[in-house]
Amino acid sequence: MQYHIKLIQSEEGWSVSCPALPGCHSQGATREEALENIKIAIREWLEVEAAETGLKSVEESIVTV
Repeated sequence: MQYHIKLIQSEEGWSVSCPALPGCHSQGATREEALENIKIAIREWLEVEAAETGLKSVEESIVTV
């Protein structure tokens, strides 16, 4: 799945959020670190959502047709 994210740079580093997933935020000292951290946050958000709704698992994969 692909998600749009919002990156904001400040004096402290980078903050990042995924507007499609309420409450899914992260940060990093560098842009690259913030991007890696939001990927982790999105995976964890999806896992929690799956657990709360009774889904057994959430997996990511790439399919080429």
